Parts: sequence; C-alpha cells; structure tokens
Amino acid sequence: MILIQGDMEKFHEQLEQGAVPRAYRALLFYMKELRNHFKEMYPNYSVSSLYQGYMDMTYFAIFSQALKKRDLKIAIVFNYGEFRFEAWLAGRNREINHRYWELFMSRKWPEYRVVEPAKGVDSIVEYDLAQGFALGDANTLTATIEARTISFIASMEDFLQNC
Repeated sequence: MILIQGDMEKFHEQLEQGAVPRAYRALLFYMKELRNHFKEMYPNYSVSSLYQGYMDMTYFAIFSQALKKRDLKIAIVFNYGEFRFEAWLAGRNREINHRYWELFMSRKWPEYRVVEPAKGVDSIVEYDLAQGFALGDANTLTATIEARTISFIASMEDFLQNC
C-alpha cells in the first residue's frame, strides 16, 4: 500500500501541473470526433460507443457486414503504453479470438502483427495507424487513420473470404 500512496502523490502533482488533464481531454475529444467521422463517412458500417478505458487504451469498434457475420470487429485504439493509434481485428469473445488466431497462424501473414492469445489480450491482428502524430493537425491525422483503417478492413475481409 505504501507504493500506491507514492504513485498517488506523483499523480496528484502531475494533475496539478495541468498538462495531463489537458492532454487527456484533447485525446478523448479527438477520439469522439474520429468516431463520429467514421460513423458519418461509412454509413454501411456499424460504429460502437467510445470506451474511455483506464489510461491503458481508449477505443471504438467498427463492424463491416462481412466481419460482423463472423463475430469480428475492427477496433480503432489509442494505446497509451505505446502512445500510438492502432487498428485491431478482434472477436466477440476469447473463443472466437482463438479460432481466428489459429487461422491466421496457419497461413503466412507478414503484413500485420498476429498477436498470441493471452490473458488481457483482446486483439487477433494489429496494425499501427499513427505514431509520432500531431493532434493539433487533426485533419491530417484523421485522413491517415481513415486510409489505413479502410485498407486494414479490406485486407482482413479479403483474407477471410479466401480461407
């Protein structure tokens, strides 16, 4: 319990300085806007609510009809630990994740990271969308994330259709 008290004191100090709350609010605002962008631009896709997370990840999911039929989704994730935006192929539950992980592992798949199932792992396949980004240039960031996400979705659908 002593360690957590020290962490809480450091956390409080960082909050008092103001940069952490401002950056966090800006990131959440951007993620909400990004979610709305996908919802408006791609009416054929279902878009989930925004999950804020515990400063480990913030994400929303996109469901194309082809992926939804397989109980799969694409999550647009801000990964706090890696400090980057990522796209994840994920299943509705761990059983589905494991089934599709086996499918991806049974074939050569050099294009994206296939993630080994483990406790706390929610993805099957991951793709980096943006790192070293400028949140102040939201239009460019959104265009980059959008183009890479749509490419990722198409790759996942093509792969699954040919299995």
